[in-house]
Amino acid sequence: MHLTLNIWRQPDPVATGAMHTYEIDSISEDMSFLEMLDVLNEQLNSQGEEPIAFDSDCREGICGSCGLMINGEAHGPEVTTTCQLHMRSFKDGETITIEPWRVNAMPVLKDLMVDRGALDRVIQQGGYISVNTGAAPDAHATPVPKDKADRAFDVATCIQCGACVAACPNGSASLFLGAKITHLGELPQGQAERDSRVVSMVGQHDAEGFGGCTNIGECTAACPKEIPMDVISRLNKDLQTALRHGH
Repeated sequence: MHLTLNIWRQPDPVATGAMHTYEIDSISEDMSFLEMLDVLNEQLNSQGEEPIAFDSDCREGICGSCGLMINGEAHGPEVTTTCQLHMRSFKDGETITIEPWRVNAMPVLKDLMVDRGALDRVIQQGGYISVNTGAAPDAHATPVPKDKADRAFDVATCIQCGACVAACPNGSASLFLGAKITHLGELPQGQAERDSRVVSMVGQHDAEGFGGCTNIGECTAACPKEIPMDVISRLNKDLQTALRHGH
């Protein structure tokens, strides 16, 4: 495959970035999108040019490190992570535009890399269970109804990649936040801190500069783990309950 790539280049967080165009040949349709960028970087290195910086780690769709706007879509044309997107999704001779997430709360660090620290700080405000439970309990010691266990497991698949935020016209992280609130709120171990958790996490979400949710639905459409939009309803319900309880 021969491709024309329009890629955002930005040397550091304060510099003014710009789009640069590159031509690349001999791309197999079986390559992943990141492998294609690896080939481009090898080409740039051989020419004495600065390689393109982008995030990746496991490259198995698990870690959530990768994340690019590809032709204006978070993670590209398929419902998957960028690392699991393959070049068979594109046509020979196609022009592909590649940009970093465009979110005020996740500023560009360099080229296609963004600072996802805001999502980490939201988690630090309560996205965990702090009760000391001692040694690992027997599996049947705390009964969990199957419907709640299934629901908790399904929403716990969120990998914090930020695609929902990047896809949202408001830059809201409500789908990510709703997934975390729902995951812990469905389990008995999460009940002790349920009210304080949602208030603290929502407060941090707003302090980071994420936008508000207006139920557009682009978030769940872009989510590689297909987190359902109704977790946002659960988030709002838990927040209202916590505020009524005086938190």
